[in-house]
Amino acid sequence: MKTYLGVDWGEKRIGLAIADDEISLATPFKTVSNLEELLAVIQEEMVDGIILGRPIKMRGEQDGINPDFSKFAEELKNKANLEIIMIDERLTSQEADALPGGNLKASRDEVAAMIILQNFLDRLDGNIDKDIK
Repeated sequence: MKTYLGVDWGEKRIGLAIADDEISLATPFKTVSNLEELLAVIQEEMVDGIILGRPIKMRGEQDGINPDFSKFAEELKNKANLEIIMIDERLTSQEADALPGGNLKASRDEVAAMIILQNFLDRLDGNIDKDIK
């Protein structure tokens, strides 16, 4: 059984979701503020793989990606020493806002991370016929 961590990076907050490949159901987990806190979660939860939402412009261009994101992704790759799979995160925050459950205890960032991770899990299970980018 592998444990995956979904990551929705933001300049101020990093939303996290967690799942294993046996159950294949992502759940909001927590919000952290920086890479060090994220690395602590990775170690505490014995994460096997990281699914990182990649900010891509609405037209699909990857040029001009926020340099802070690129730096974060590179540092995460170097320090976590785990497989990191990046997938398109366009509109995940809007999807999170559109979900019913106004009294949901998870933050918007955690729900966006859950959507990112669930998209990956669905592709693993063959439920979605799209490429992971």
